[in-house]
Amino acid sequence: MFAEQRHELILREVRERGSVRLAELVDRLNVSMVTLRRDVEHLAGQGLVNRVHGGITRVESAPAARRERSLTLGMLVPSATYYYPAVIKGARERAERLGARLVLGVSRYDDEEDRRQVKQLVDGGIEGLLLTPSRQPDASHEEWLAGLEVPAVLVERRAELGGPASFLDAAASHHAHGAFLGVRHLAELGHRRLAMASRVSPTAPRVRSGFLAAVRDLGLAEPVRLDIAQDGPSREQVADVVAAIRGGVTAMLVHNDEDTLLLVQHLRMAGVRMPEEVSIVAYDDEVAALSDPPLTAVAPPKVAVGRRAVDLLVQRIQQGPELPVQHVALLPELRARQSTAAPR
Repeated sequence: MFAEQRHELILREVRERGSVRLAELVDRLNVSMVTLRRDVEHLAGQGLVNRVHGGITRVESAPAARRERSLTLGMLVPSATYYYPAVIKGARERAERLGARLVLGVSRYDDEEDRRQVKQLVDGGIEGLLLTPSRQPDASHEEWLAGLEVPAVLVERRAELGGPASFLDAAASHHAHGAFLGVRHLAELGHRRLAMASRVSPTAPRVRSGFLAAVRDLGLAEPVRLDIAQDGPSREQVADVVAAIRGGVTAMLVHNDEDTLLLVQHLRMAGVRMPEEVSIVAYDDEVAALSDPPLTAVAPPKVAVGRRAVDLLVQRIQQGPELPVQHVALLPELRARQSTAAPR
């Protein structure tokens, strides 16, 4: 269970009951007392619970106290229709719990729109910014990021060591770990020759690095790399996938969900049976369960990323530059469904 999930359960228990003993929570959450005390320390530090001897109690005056000092937080995302709705949901829930207001900007994967939206948010009076640039920050972002007029937390983008965003707090899914989970699942089923199919995106390099690391560490055969166009798999790309399967590839990791669904439809029309001839793991788990058959998928912790990003931002606003910069990576999980099976 993720820390975010434990915190939600602890807060639910104390809201419903008013007070709860730590011994009861240890059994309820199936964690050690050391882990529970760490969780309670975190929640108490945010003013969400009161610590008492042997337990915790509800903070009756917290909502009123928070209303006296209401923050306005800005959030920039490149899309409000795929992947990011869950991140937005997590951020909104956490902001509301902390008595803050969240204002959203959407850039539609356009660099110039990133800057316009951020300027509008700052001019509108935000006190901190949750920032997801349209692409992975590089040297062209350095001056812009250094000149931000409010504290900012990078969300679902990698704050690479020494890069232009390395001085910012960051919260992101550990996509390399997620890809590793997908490959390990396929290897445990007995697949030895895999392919990865993906389009160009800010996330794809991290997914690919995890895929290749797993192939190497698990001693699998040299993998096949397959491309997907920005508007979905083309006829030629589908033919490449079919050829790879006929040539010995028995399993695939496909990034992202929407492309996976389209690819599955094309493979069915080409007479490829799934999972009999090829097992497929999708990445993102946005719509994977709606496929026929439902797709095994790697699910990044999108809601938890949004919540954690707000926590980081509020801490930065309240404590200023004395607080050490934090780069937080949250681990995805694998959700096994009917699209994967042992090779035949």
